[in-house]
Amino acid sequence: MLTRLLEKAFHEAAKLPAEEQDALAERILAEIESEQRWDELMAGSQDLLEQWAKEALAEHRAGKTIPVDRADR
Repeated sequence: MLTRLLEKAFHEAAKLPAEEQDALAERILAEIESEQRWDELMAGSQDLLEQWAKEALAEHRAGKTIPVDRADR
């Protein structure tokens, strides 16, 4: 079931020339595919992200980090 806004967008898109409709469809499909890939990557990386966070906190507690505003000095 489409939301009203998506239905309106498709209704307006249907008024475009076929070439522009295809270009719009390609952009939409590419965006959906990109979102799906991102979701899959994030779902599989939670353990790694947690490990990196723990390492970063340990380095910070050990005094091995510097504030961002002083990083270029």
